[in-house]
Amino acid sequence: MTLDKSQQKSSFLPMAIVAALFFILGFATWLNGSLMPYLKQILQLNPFQASLILFSFYIAVTFTALPSAWLIRKVGYKNGMAIGMGVMMLAGLLFIPAAETQIFALFLFAQLVMGAGQTLLQTAVNPYVVRLGPEESAAARVSVMGILNKGAGVIAPLVFSALILDSFKDRIGTELTQVQIEEMADGLVFPYLGMAIFIGILALAVKKSPLPELSNEDEVAENTDKGQLKAALSHPNLAFGVLALFVYVAVEVIAGDTIGTFALSLGVEHYGVMTSYTMVCMVLGYTLGILLIPRFISQPKALMVSAILGLLLTCGILFGDNNSYAIANVVLVPFGGVALPDTLLMIAFLGLANAIVWPAVWPLALSGMGKLTSTGSALLIMGIAGGAFGPVSWGLMSSATDMGMQGGYIVMLPCYLFILFYAVKGHKMRSW
Repeated sequence: MTLDKSQQKSSFLPMAIVAALFFILGFATWLNGSLMPYLKQILQLNPFQASLILFSFYIAVTFTALPSAWLIRKVGYKNGMAIGMGVMMLAGLLFIPAAETQIFALFLFAQLVMGAGQTLLQTAVNPYVVRLGPEESAAARVSVMGILNKGAGVIAPLVFSALILDSFKDRIGTELTQVQIEEMADGLVFPYLGMAIFIGILALAVKKSPLPELSNEDEVAENTDKGQLKAALSHPNLAFGVLALFVYVAVEVIAGDTIGTFALSLGVEHYGVMTSYTMVCMVLGYTLGILLIPRFISQPKALMVSAILGLLLTCGILFGDNNSYAIANVVLVPFGGVALPDTLLMIAFLGLANAIVWPAVWPLALSGMGKLTSTGSALLIMGIAGGAFGPVSWGLMSSATDMGMQGGYIVMLPCYLFILFYAVKGHKMRSW
């Protein structure tokens, strides 16, 4: 199927709008990597408490994904996008009373609302990528949207640092007075107010935009039927695929959103931009995947390489020297970059290991599902909940080991081992 010139012209604006929404999703998601250490410093949180900032964001998907699908069936995709951004705007406004009062529970509630809005927006916007254009080029569109999402993860920490962190970088590692705490908390007000206003304007623009409504004719009205769930889970490659995505999102969020907090504990001045390093590596990995799979390497082998690289880097983080700068002296310093500890850079390099996992697991998990494909897809989406539990596990382990935050990264070892199992054997299993 190919589009004529008029069809290509008519689909350009909708795809441009969808691209902007994917960028917004990535920006709001990966902003957590800067927000987490900032709130840890203001509210004097321990690693476990700090991990709850991520938990409250990602746990939203577990109880809002199915209601989001129901709402979209009722109001349509375009209205669903607008409502999702409206919820995100509300979340941005909730950060203002949270900052003014410095009440941790209010920050967690704001994060929960932000996660709920993101889930609704994702549920509405993802089908457009596949269905606004020829089916044979859908994979290319998905890849472009993925790069936009992760590219926003590069920019978000830089913006957060420029607007907020740079004014207070002299306070890293110092004991804050109440006046200083209030000053730093107040620094969140105008950026989040500005973000809320921008998202609100974008929501109105989407509502008034010429986005075509997608037909629901081929969608199953109810994907939660117990018979369908049981039938879908009778396929081991899907069941193990859901678990593989769960542990994958866990390590992805650990690598992307705890690196700043770990950098803060090491006294790194620019801790707020550390998530950008991980996201740059993810964009690089994403690009390599587009170029190499399946032309030069199969999806299972790419997944195997990713898992092995993740295991090696995790061991390097656990047993590395926080006072060694050997990698930075080779990779960063000669090009005018900042000298960073090897352990931090190995956490960033996990972005390279993680990038291939999501696009590789999906087709392997859905292979042979037939009419159960939509149910299997819904179950795979639920794997995003791993983003809630991975950082919490890291926080608990950080508090329980003598190695502190560095020791907390041991929770990634079983995650990468399971991904390796899935790459070698789990995806091949067709019956229990």
